[in-house]
Amino acid sequence: MTEPASNIRINGQRLWDSLMDMAKIGPGVRGGNNRQTLTDSDKQGRDLFTKWCEHQGLTMGVDSMGNMFARRDGTDPDALPVMLGSHLDTQPTGGKYDGVLGVLGALEVIRTLNDLGIKTKHPIEIVNWTNEEGTRFAPAMVASGVFAGIHAQDWAYDRTDADGLRLGDELERIGYKGDEPVGKRKMHAFFELHIEQGPILEDENIDIGVVTHGQGLKWIQITLTGKESHTGSTPMPKRINAGLGMARVTELVNEIALAHGPNGVGAIGHLELYPNSRNIIPGRTVFTVDFRHPDKASLEQMDAKLRAGAEKIAAEIGLGIEIEQTGGFDPVTFDEGCVTAVRNAAESLGYTHRNIVSGAGHDACWINRVAPTSMIMCPCVDGLSHNEDEEISKEWATAGADVLFHAVVEAAQIVE
Repeated sequence: MTEPASNIRINGQRLWDSLMDMAKIGPGVRGGNNRQTLTDSDKQGRDLFTKWCEHQGLTMGVDSMGNMFARRDGTDPDALPVMLGSHLDTQPTGGKYDGVLGVLGALEVIRTLNDLGIKTKHPIEIVNWTNEEGTRFAPAMVASGVFAGIHAQDWAYDRTDADGLRLGDELERIGYKGDEPVGKRKMHAFFELHIEQGPILEDENIDIGVVTHGQGLKWIQITLTGKESHTGSTPMPKRINAGLGMARVTELVNEIALAHGPNGVGAIGHLELYPNSRNIIPGRTVFTVDFRHPDKASLEQMDAKLRAGAEKIAAEIGLGIEIEQTGGFDPVTFDEGCVTAVRNAAESLGYTHRNIVSGAGHDACWINRVAPTSMIMCPCVDGLSHNEDEEISKEWATAGADVLFHAVVEAAQIVE
């Protein structure tokens, strides 16, 4: 058993070409991608990924949530696999790298092992998790959540999109509802490569983010009910304006997040206004507050202040109010051994690095509950993500995949 020499690097140009080829599927309107989960474009992306994996001699397994597992056998048939990967689905106006870098970077790890004829004791499996984004079927990270025992599969199948289509039905429609029971696979460790989706690494000119923790998250849906009436003829004191209530809650969310800085963040990212007519005072608004913080107690305080403040705002205007948590997870502390493997890989390769807290949710946050897990991050331009203008450099992608290679191979154990 030996460790890979520090001069072994992945093929950065080959990785970049694969990223660009995948980006041709589900193109956006200005250079990004719209490859939402379980759409025809998602199927095409999955099919291409399958083709690439089969070309490398990998065997593909698909579980009942559509999670894909491309396996490279190890020399020990009883050893648990080291898994690495992320997701291929995107936001409606998503970039070419969010999630995809983690899957195709993992494929490049396998290609490099095959190029060099390196054998490992543990099998290595690339994972594509279904519906990480949660934009079509809320909440995010649904399938990895079922895998980790967070969600029930039947509940996940019943998630519906804006057109009322069920996740389970769409999974079957595109042909990726596998027979393997979800969660059946056990793993030795899991590594996820991802773009930072924030500005810290680029601002500090750092190559690699060693992810030690993940922020906790709460998605809190608020429904305010007022009274629809004419915008021109209804006196101001007579109005029960649900839009006004939403505006005041928006300001409250910002105040709460600032009060819990520098790590606390919050915003309203999704909103619906009814009847959404120019000359009708809104009678109902439905919107979702996104709060995040790496400290659980602080996150709970943010939630409590929102609920109390929103109730007060609704009472002052005369609005009905309903508050429901529609998604969330506790802050995550990643496995010390896996984190150390990532840090050691960055150091041995000569890449600059720093510890970092993930501001976004990732499948790794759920998998950390069932297996030793860590994440690797590379910079992205201006910290921009969930946007078609999302951009990274080939050098950043290469560095991240280099570190992924060495961390995974250390865990999988080279056999002479």
